[in-house]
Amino acid sequence: MNADAPLLVIVDGANVVGSVPDGWWRDRRGAAERLRDRLAADGLPGLPGGAEIVLVVEGAARGVAPVPGVRIETAPGSGDDRIVELVGQAGGRRALVVTADRELRRRVTELGAEVLGPRAVRP
Repeated sequence: MNADAPLLVIVDGANVVGSVPDGWWRDRRGAAERLRDRLAADGLPGLPGGAEIVLVVEGAARGVAPVPGVRIETAPGSGDDRIVELVGQAGGRRALVVTADRELRRRVTELGAEVLGPRAVRP
């Protein structure tokens, strides 16, 4: 584990946005932008500052722009596959994935990532 590198937080945008039935399906990109803005403003409550936050978007949410404090990764296909790739590329760095997707949780924990559910970033 690279103790000097900041925590890498990877947020499964589709899963987190879809965790609350607030009409997100009418404007998926807008919902992803609201999540991005919340992450930029609040980070992950309870975690130390200095984490690198990556929001993975896919499908109709593509085109979301990055903002200071939140990097955007646009999945060319499956968002889950892109998240697994990012964890695999972490190079020994501590990684935390925010998702409720059971299969994705299994895949990333096998690579050494920690996992939190969507409530970690949703009010």
